[in-house]
Amino acid sequence: MSEYDSPWKEAIEWFLQPFLEFFFPDVAWEIDWSRRYESLDKELQQIVREGELGLRLADKLFKVWRLDGEEAWVLIHVEVQNQAEEQFGERMYVYHYRIFDRFRRPVVSLAVLGDEQRSWRPQHFGYSLWGCSMRLEFPVVKLLDYGDRVAELEAERNPFAAVVLAHLKTVETRHRPAQRRDWKVRLVKSLFDRGLSAEEIRQLFRLIDWLMELPREFEEDFQEQIHRFEEERQMPYVTAIERMALEKGLEQGIEQGIERGLQRGELRGLQRGIELALELKFGPDGLQLLPLVRAVSRVEVLRTVEQAIRAGRTLDDVRSLLT
Repeated sequence: MSEYDSPWKEAIEWFLQPFLEFFFPDVAWEIDWSRRYESLDKELQQIVREGELGLRLADKLFKVWRLDGEEAWVLIHVEVQNQAEEQFGERMYVYHYRIFDRFRRPVVSLAVLGDEQRSWRPQHFGYSLWGCSMRLEFPVVKLLDYGDRVAELEAERNPFAAVVLAHLKTVETRHRPAQRRDWKVRLVKSLFDRGLSAEEIRQLFRLIDWLMELPREFEEDFQEQIHRFEEERQMPYVTAIERMALEKGLEQGIEQGIERGLQRGELRGLQRGIELALELKFGPDGLQLLPLVRAVSRVEVLRTVEQAIRAGRTLDDVRSLLT
């Protein structure tokens, strides 16, 4: 699992319309956004369980409505590995046809490539034999193409521009924590000049913090700078550091639970981490799911549940993944 998978998945969940407007405007223009959209994670999980496909945690499936009133399903695949994958096109095809075969809905497959190899740009999969041919073509965007457009990304009002810039600078500063701290401060401050709502700023702050992880001493300096900035701008609705401290407490609780259980094997480690996370986040109600957690015998299911809790899903969402 890539360190970027979960932030990207949650960013798309929160900002689907800006995501499509930024990367795939031709798709966004055909959607009736007044009817909202529906995340279909449970349906995607059914495909994974049936096909043993090894779902990437950044994959998302949504139900949207076209302007002509017809229903359509959008499969968004975010490939955030740092290396090319030979079977990428084949995997896109398998996901596509299994979703159509299982639910008989028109499917649009889109891909975002966050790797660092400029020449790797898979856009299709197919074969032909004895007069019979099959081919799937899918739109692809490459994050590296935005590397020399920093000024444009900083000026862009679309909130997803901030996510793209955060990703690029996270990769660029992988071994340079001081520079990452500086960019993290710069990115967070820029959120207030993008004309965003208070809730959009909160969510983007959390996603940037999640992506641009810092060593403790640099993180403390980052927090101090943001505290001063909030006071200077008189924007008390953010209270970002306090909220992040609570969320990081949950993250640390999950990690501690997993670490304690690893000596008994990966399965038990994940179960222990999820049990602790359910108690920390949902209290007594979360503890009611412990029998379901302990009954799960597949690591990939537990990994999905773990990420759902980290992403702030409801208790009902977690329960649906366990049943």
